[in-house]
Amino acid sequence: MFKWKLGFIGAGNMASSIVKGVLRNKVVDPDQIYVYDIDLNKTTELTNHTRVVVANNNHDLMKKCSIIIIAVKPNAFDNLLDDISKDITDRHILVSIAAGISTEYIKSKINNRCKVVRVMPNTPALVGEGMSVICKNHGLDQEESSVISSIFLSLGRVEEVDESLINSVTAVSGSSPAYVYLFIEALADAGVMMGLPRAQCYRMAAQSVLGAAKMVLELEEHPGVLKDMVCSPGGTTIEAIYTLEQKGFRGAIMEAVRNCSLKADSMDKKNR
Repeated sequence: MFKWKLGFIGAGNMASSIVKGVLRNKVVDPDQIYVYDIDLNKTTELTNHTRVVVANNNHDLMKKCSIIIIAVKPNAFDNLLDDISKDITDRHILVSIAAGISTEYIKSKINNRCKVVRVMPNTPALVGEGMSVICKNHGLDQEESSVISSIFLSLGRVEEVDESLINSVTAVSGSSPAYVYLFIEALADAGVMMGLPRAQCYRMAAQSVLGAAKMVLELEEHPGVLKDMVCSPGGTTIEAIYTLEQKGFRGAIMEAVRNCSLKADSMDKKNR
């Protein structure tokens, strides 16, 4: 039985995904989840779909909940921490899912009054296929660590890394769904250019990406090996691969990931 009450400050896409994931997997009951957002339309929409409890304000939520998932934009973090600082006790665990905000910075803002965990989820959590990365060295005991893991396992897969690597995580998994959507859109555009219906192109491209990703995870083969399985000598696929390599496809992806990570680094430095 989940003995903690779970609070969400912010009710946007990611918070909604987490709420729906924990409910779908019966990690927690709806009456154990409290949500508050300054945009009342968001909380109303979420509670209409999930029957979770809408808190009156942040202070009300802090009093009722022990695990607090902070799901606000990084630029709203300072004001939020100032607002809830006096409500924080040592029974609380703050879980931040914001890019560019370190646990060290959060602890300094709240005078180290409770435990703080940093997690980088991604939007495929909405369909139960998320990748959430939890920072190690967060000072949780075994039971607390298990509870935090169970929340994010309900959204898909979970990995752990040292917080020093979290900005690389942001670039590789946190932001990467956007790169994949761009790839799917480009595949579909090409199909339309060659006469295929757009809706059909999206389905074919998306299913191919889904299947390819599943093969990497389930067969545990190197992606290069799986690529070679598709490339017949002198065939159509190797011609396409040659074109992608010639146009710098691999290098463009690597540069995009690198720049995303550097941007997250610069955000971290501003919040120290």
